[in-house]
Amino acid sequence: GGVWLWANWIFFGVWIAICWSAFFTRETDLGIKLTLIDERVRFVFIPLIFIVAVSSLMGYGPFEAGQMQKWYSTKVLIFSLLLVIGLKLRFIMREWTMLFRVLAQEPNNQQAEATLERSLKIGRGLAYIYWIGIASVGFLGAVKPF
Repeated sequence: GGVWLWANWIFFGVWIAICWSAFFTRETDLGIKLTLIDERVRFVFIPLIFIVAVSSLMGYGPFEAGQMQKWYSTKVLIFSLLLVIGLKLRFIMREWTMLFRVLAQEPNNQQAEATLERSLKIGRGLAYIYWIGIASVGFLGAVKPF
């Protein structure tokens, strides 16, 4: 509560603004710079919330994990794993951009076609897992089963 709550809202507000700005300027130097800032935040934030979630599930806090309270720590744990998948999907989509450029210049480049096909397959599988994870986080938040 208090100052920490405000600090969190401000931090995440700035972070989401960076994410959206990176998306809207993705083909420019500014977009690349904003994407790199976003990725750096994620490289710190993901392990932090993973450790916090596991620590809480083990009873060390900072989240309460008593009877009928473990759902929140589990939700945060799944969220941290979803952020890892999201980061991997970003790298895959960055690869697609480069491959599309190659294929626009060399339409018959079989190596680029094969790489793109493999990348699409991996990305599609990760996207399915991602959506299942999002549904799981929503389920845990709605029913608070444990």
